[in-house]
Amino acid sequence: MTCRSPHIMILTGEPSGDFHAGPLIRQLKSMAPKIRITGIGGPAMADEGAQLFFNIDQLSAMGLIQVVKQFSSIKAAFSLFRKRLKTDRPDLVIFIDYPGFNLKAAGYLKSKYDVPTLYYIAPKVWAWNAARLDKIKACMDHVALILPFEPAIYKKKGIPATYVGNPLVDEYPFASQKTWEEQGENIDAGSVIGLLPGSRSSEVLSLMPVMLDAAARLLASRPDIRFYISAASPARKKQIMDLLDRHPVQEHCRIVGGRPKTIFETAQMVIAASGTVTLEAALCQIPTIIIYKVSALTYVLGKLLIKVKYAGLANLIAGRQVMPELLQHEASGPKIHEAAEQMLDTLDIHVQNLGEVRRRLGSPGAPKRTARIALELIRRKF
Repeated sequence: MTCRSPHIMILTGEPSGDFHAGPLIRQLKSMAPKIRITGIGGPAMADEGAQLFFNIDQLSAMGLIQVVKQFSSIKAAFSLFRKRLKTDRPDLVIFIDYPGFNLKAAGYLKSKYDVPTLYYIAPKVWAWNAARLDKIKACMDHVALILPFEPAIYKKKGIPATYVGNPLVDEYPFASQKTWEEQGENIDAGSVIGLLPGSRSSEVLSLMPVMLDAAARLLASRPDIRFYISAASPARKKQIMDLLDRHPVQEHCRIVGGRPKTIFETAQMVIAASGTVTLEAALCQIPTIIIYKVSALTYVLGKLLIKVKYAGLANLIAGRQVMPELLQHEASGPKIHEAAEQMLDTLDIHVQNLGEVRRRLGSPGAPKRTARIALELIRRKF
């Protein structure tokens, strides 16, 4: 490959990208044990031995000065990236998600250096901002795609790309339905419904109240139901606790921190904010109602800019609505309650429909396939 240990730089700017970088690094090291990894990332990358020259926790400031802090941090990260290209030039740069920063970084790299580039978990150009395809074509040597309908889009633009499968299939290789008793947890009899209000503060504030309204309505007809509420972080947990305080359904709720995997192993169904988590639920074959609300202006602009039929990834992959979607004014307590009652009466049908999503995503191995592409790009160079 080279007379020295190959050096790959990986750039990501959010926890989700860092999460997917971990398995990729693991595969790279299994195929090329002497490989050296540097980059911008977080704990998942660091745990796999990557030498971080900038940590993503500086790219997610909170509070009133968030925008100013983030701008300053992004500027600092970009400056360090440019310096590293001079002092420790990589044999390949892998960009993971975070398109605003990564496409700018890739453009700079290609304007100054002859270094191969690979995008893993590319921008959602199929939903909006299709102009990014031209930027990707100009600065990417290859794109590792994770959604089965993406290859046709890239082929049409003449961009070298490969469908590697979806990394979530590796995390959820089976549609497991273990109960918390098997994990040493003591739960009472009765149905469990998961409430997943999202990871952002704005999502919790807009979606949690309507979820609790629907929960109260469900309890009126099904008093044995319990609700497990997913809290993505300590900050979101506090928000949820404040909203639950003195609420009529409080005694029937339990807050579960961290990733929602444990909820999927117990719940009969979930009500979830639109996002990647709904695809995770589909892979576990958990019947799901997708909800989302934004400001009126954002909704109007979104309708003009977003060019897809469905909001949910599972529905886009299946090509039909395998998860009901209640968006904007339809994301109300009464509407969610009505949809939940219907779903609880037909759970088996919904479970069967979700099997189609897993079949279309294919087999596990996305990190391994992406690692092979990465090493091949380095071999071509040398």
